[in-house]
Amino acid sequence: VKAPMQATIVKVAVEDGQQVVKGDLVVVLEAMKMEQPIQAHKDGVVGAINADPGTTVSAGHQLLTIS
Repeated sequence: VKAPMQATIVKVAVEDGQQVVKGDLVVVLEAMKMEQPIQAHKDGVVGAINADPGTTVSAGHQLLTIS
């Protein structure tokens, strides 16, 4: 799951090893004072979380994996 734009990470809604289904909220980003919810694009298990709340990330930054 990659960041679609440059933004600040507001919330990480999942934990490493957590089971998710397509559409589940995984991360909330904030850009230009608007919150952007990022949802799971497929069913799977969350891993390799690279998203810390308060951190600013660039477009295309790998936030986490779903396998």
